[in-house]
Amino acid sequence: MKRMIYALFFGDSITYGEYDGVFGGWVDILKRYALQKFHEGSNEVIVYNLGIGGETTEGLVKRISHELDARYSAEGNVVFLAYGANDLAIKEGSQMVSSEQFKVHIQTAINSAKQYTDDIYLVSILPFSKNVDGIEVASGKLRTNDEVLVYNKILQDIALENSCAYIDFYAAFLMDKEILLSQDGVHPNEKGYGTMAEIAIPIIEKYL
Repeated sequence: MKRMIYALFFGDSITYGEYDGVFGGWVDILKRYALQKFHEGSNEVIVYNLGIGGETTEGLVKRISHELDARYSAEGNVVFLAYGANDLAIKEGSQMVSSEQFKVHIQTAINSAKQYTDDIYLVSILPFSKNVDGIEVASGKLRTNDEVLVYNKILQDIALENSCAYIDFYAAFLMDKEILLSQDGVHPNEKGYGTMAEIAIPIIEKYL
């Protein structure tokens, strides 16, 4: 008996797949992969890319319950939360979402997701390339790799406390970030998104 499983990806522009004119980002690669597997006879995993450019966890907590409610599959749901690159950014002298608030928001989102599923994945924040680390960019945002470590540690700790899985894209990018990130130093390029998809495909495989 085939099952229909909904995989919901919440996040910012990196989830949405910005700057990838080839594949449309890592989530869209997974969407095509799941569709191909379904045609070959696997379970149907419907991938919803719910990434919104510029979103922080503040936006996430406002919408997660509505989104889950609207896209609930009785046969199984998987939720991915990929936040932090905007939260940790400093704009006009203050952090968009402080690390304390970030922790509260992620926990709140997990609590909401747990009403629907036990399959919850927390996605690490990527490192920034050296040309933007600690430098205010055109958007007025300033980000540092030191803060990435702080926020990723929060994600890892919360994942442990809540029995969620942690997807460590950070480790995969760290040594090769200058070739996996686009010129803006924040978003992956096609190669970077491809690397993310390679890591995430085995996770999707579990539901196929």
